[in-house]
Amino acid sequence: MGELPTLVQDLALILMVAGAVTLLFKKLKQPLVLGYIVAGFLVSPHMPYTASVVDGENIHLWADIGVMFLLFSLGLDFSFKKILKMGASPVISTMSIIFCMAVLGVVVGQLFGWSKMDCIFLGGMLAMSSTTIIYKAFDDLGLRQQQFAGLVMSVLILEDILAIVMMVMLSAIAGGSVEGGQMLGSVLKIGFFLVLWLVVGIFAVPLFLRLVRPLINAEVLLVVSLGLCCAMAVFSTKVGFSSAFGAFIMGSILAETIEAERIEKLVEPVKNLFGAIFFVSVGMLVDPKIIADYALPIFLLVLTILVGQSVLGSFSFMLGGESLKSAMRCGFSMAQIGEFSFIIASLGLSLGVISDFLYPVVVAVSVITTFLTPYMIRLATPAYNALEKRLPPKVIRAMNHLSMSQTTTTEKSKWKQLLTQMTIFTVVYGILSAAVIFLVFTFFHPFISRVLASHPMVAKLTTGVVTLLFLSPFLRAMVMKKNRSEEWTALWNESNRNRLPLLFTVLVRGVIAATFVFFVCHRLTDFAPALIIVVGLVAVLLMVLSRSVKRRSILLERLFINNLRSRDIEEQVHGKKRPLYEGKLLDRDIHIADFDIPQNSLWAGMTLMQLNLGHKYGVHVSSILRGGNRLNIPDGKDQLFPNDRIEVIGSDAQLAALRTAIEKEVHHEDYEVEKREMKLRQLIIGQGSPFIGQTLEESGMRSRFSCMVVGLEEGKENLSPFRPDRRFQEGDIIWLVGEEDDLNRLFSAPQS
Repeated sequence: MGELPTLVQDLALILMVAGAVTLLFKKLKQPLVLGYIVAGFLVSPHMPYTASVVDGENIHLWADIGVMFLLFSLGLDFSFKKILKMGASPVISTMSIIFCMAVLGVVVGQLFGWSKMDCIFLGGMLAMSSTTIIYKAFDDLGLRQQQFAGLVMSVLILEDILAIVMMVMLSAIAGGSVEGGQMLGSVLKIGFFLVLWLVVGIFAVPLFLRLVRPLINAEVLLVVSLGLCCAMAVFSTKVGFSSAFGAFIMGSILAETIEAERIEKLVEPVKNLFGAIFFVSVGMLVDPKIIADYALPIFLLVLTILVGQSVLGSFSFMLGGESLKSAMRCGFSMAQIGEFSFIIASLGLSLGVISDFLYPVVVAVSVITTFLTPYMIRLATPAYNALEKRLPPKVIRAMNHLSMSQTTTTEKSKWKQLLTQMTIFTVVYGILSAAVIFLVFTFFHPFISRVLASHPMVAKLTTGVVTLLFLSPFLRAMVMKKNRSEEWTALWNESNRNRLPLLFTVLVRGVIAATFVFFVCHRLTDFAPALIIVVGLVAVLLMVLSRSVKRRSILLERLFINNLRSRDIEEQVHGKKRPLYEGKLLDRDIHIADFDIPQNSLWAGMTLMQLNLGHKYGVHVSSILRGGNRLNIPDGKDQLFPNDRIEVIGSDAQLAALRTAIEKEVHHEDYEVEKREMKLRQLIIGQGSPFIGQTLEESGMRSRFSCMVVGLEEGKENLSPFRPDRRFQEGDIIWLVGEEDDLNRLFSAPQS
């Protein structure tokens, strides 16, 4: 047989070493990401004492696939609706943190005399805290259900989104697009394709999955979802973005479908495999010589992250409306960098715009800050207590109650609401209209021109009619959307002075819609501009008056809204939706947290009255989620079962105590499961046996020895059942089932 390809040999080496190292890190309760990095260092050419990877290029190819699937999974866990519901607070905090840390990174890089691109990419790397590492740290420290942890995770989600945009911007900068006009063009390009892909994707993908739902099982769903991921990644690269950006967008589209949770579970093993290879490839770039040469920059970068996030991060959360104590707990929690920093560094290397030393330096900084993350989280409260002693009490009280003084329901003006909504709809429908024109002129027009080569005017007329048919629902919606909304009606009825501005908004949108018709006519005809303008206005007027176009426009919009809400509807039907009053509780000392009852819980089968959680921990169980059902306001007679999810109301301290109890009050795992094997043995009742003359119950074979008599051998083809009232006699041959130790105890019972 021929030799194995080097790729298979390298993969075997990587997975074996990664498996061994991650087992060790799991034992030490350290993040597995660090284990993968250490494994990568062990199999790299920089480690002469161990076997090393032969073909690094193939590993980097797999690592690129790993990045793509990592971001696809991140998109599956992300929802644009969640971001919209967060409000301005986490957005303000995120923007402030990214700006401050990016500036710090650029300044530190310049102090060391590094190149301009090194400084820019370093700023991007230092701005990105690690969602994976922080989530794991919260889980290990028992803080995941606390209120400040939810705030941190909201900011991390936004950071991940902005990291995708940052990667696109860094690619543009690396390509030389650093002038103001070019940068603005890059931003507009990102916005255009982002809106286009999301709108079209949310319209088309859920509709496709709904149509084929009866045909989909787990295997087919995995293949289809990964196929969609790769297709969007390819399309993203075709229009000038990275494959990771496209994968993330497809993940965020699928996140709005009913199948999102199933896809997430199915994709997780694939993501884990390729993600492990990516982090191993990160570790392969760690060069001890470079780390030794750059020990001072590494130390200062670690110090920059720790101090920068602790001070500027806390200040950023305060800008978002958090009290001083909560802001410090949030800021101290984010003092590290992780996977996105590696991805940005990989981008810089692949583009050839950053120095080779920067990657291992950033990896070293990430490893150190990751190890320090639990300590920084624990340090937040003592640091606040120390600060509280030194600052005037009035200042502390004012800062701690800052968030409570802010109103949670700010009354926006009707004009602001109406104009904002009109602008959003105009932009979205404008992007869709531009996409329709591009597709028709790119694909349909050349085709129809070839078919009707002898009649060019007919071909142009056909193209124009087809384009306007596809444009009509979008252009009509652009002009008429929100014209009968509550805000419009209220403003119209409030004052006559509002009526002219309201009519002006219709006129402006009508002109914008007519511009698209003008563009189509200009491309296809040689008419005078004045005539084209008239044609455009008349076409838009006909679209507005057409009942057929109105029906199509409403149908498309309803279908889109239904697709967008499909996951919410599914969650409501199956009792997964969180209660509406949750947002009001979040503004006070108490909030809601979910807890899963483990399969081996001692609470399984017990009623809420027996558990007495209110008396023990001061919490209230508001709902029990079991399977697809929700039991709201359970009474004391309701029982808890394994895998139940309970929604509990309480303070951070109360919920932390409950979490500890749930984790501790379990049946301990049997680490000697091999000894629990059941065996079948034959027992002959001999002379002097203590069981002679006893019934089955009197013998205590089940109660004392934990063994079961399965039958009596009487020379028949099958065993005879042993009747409960039958007494053992000398010479009886019985067959018993039990564990090895229990059978040995029974067989060694003292003879009389």
